[in-house]
Amino acid sequence: MDNFIVSARKYRPANFHSVVGQDAITTTLKNAVKTGQVAQAFLFCGPRGVGKTTCARILAKALNCQHLTEDCEPCNECESCKAFNESAAFNVFELDAASKNSVDDIRNLVEQIRVPPQGAAYKVYIIDEVHMLSAQAFNAFLKTLEEPPAYAKFILATTEKHKIMPTILSRCQVYDFKRISEKDIVKHLQYVASQEQVNADEDALRLVASKADGALRDALSIFDQLVTSVGQDLTYAKAAAHLNVLDVNNFFRITDFIFSDQVSDALILLDDILAKGFDGQNFITGLATHFRNLLMAQNPATLPLLEASDSVKQQFQQQSRSADRMLLIRALELTNQCDLNYKEAHNKRLTIELCLMQINANYIYKKARQSQERK
Repeated sequence: MDNFIVSARKYRPANFHSVVGQDAITTTLKNAVKTGQVAQAFLFCGPRGVGKTTCARILAKALNCQHLTEDCEPCNECESCKAFNESAAFNVFELDAASKNSVDDIRNLVEQIRVPPQGAAYKVYIIDEVHMLSAQAFNAFLKTLEEPPAYAKFILATTEKHKIMPTILSRCQVYDFKRISEKDIVKHLQYVASQEQVNADEDALRLVASKADGALRDALSIFDQLVTSVGQDLTYAKAAAHLNVLDVNNFFRITDFIFSDQVSDALILLDDILAKGFDGQNFITGLATHFRNLLMAQNPATLPLLEASDSVKQQFQQQSRSADRMLLIRALELTNQCDLNYKEAHNKRLTIELCLMQINANYIYKKARQSQERK
């Protein structure tokens, strides 16, 4: 049986152009390579799964590439690039600071730096999870980081920038990687799905992107899990069932019930949702997001702020036409307060039910006032 390669590794970018959602950073790095103004040390920081280590590896490959493209991308064809792609590059070293974080590990690294590169312009050291280094290891690294040999380049990566010593930060060019937008994640997942011959709904991929919370690696892992579970036909319903995510139609129905004085039907639907094992706080945060999206859908200028497919955006627009703006704002305030109170509440279910009844009471009061004004 062929060895299975997870999508996060199989579709890992091999050049700056294919890095997803970090255009400003990749452009800056390419310009540095093009002009020859490459810093002695870089610090890549940001959330997990957004491309820090990937960009570090591409930069290391580009620095020693013998035939850079016109766009300053590694050619992936020269001996240096081939050796790197085959994990056989003698001049690129990766250190996992999570497991090798002692002062002795850093001293060994410093000793290696004294040896010039063999058959390449630079020796590149990539230190992942650098915040895990001990204080003694950081101090042992300071002098080398400040005045390294001309052929040595350091690329540090971390998810916890605040744990890095200020003396280290001052010696590095700092690049802050951002969370990847749902739009960019969905676009990449569509590409991966087409390569893997998977028929995937856009709504299903948006659900995966939402679950990944801005981390492309997480999104690809979830995608692999779903394909393993449901096969080559990935629909929104199947994705929602396997990821234990509430169908957005539940929020449309509950909103219709509350704003049509059918709060008893809303409470029955809530009971059905909780009986299926869904977490109450996830429900209330989802409902708050729904009310926020309805507010955004009322104005064409803010409609692009909705991260949803075109069909779901149309549903929001349709429901928002019959929803009073002030009622939506009040509903958003109540759901937000319910979310804050939920953890400390002894009767958590009652907290949610009370929130739904209060939103409905605001609707009844508003309707009664409008009736009196007409008289």
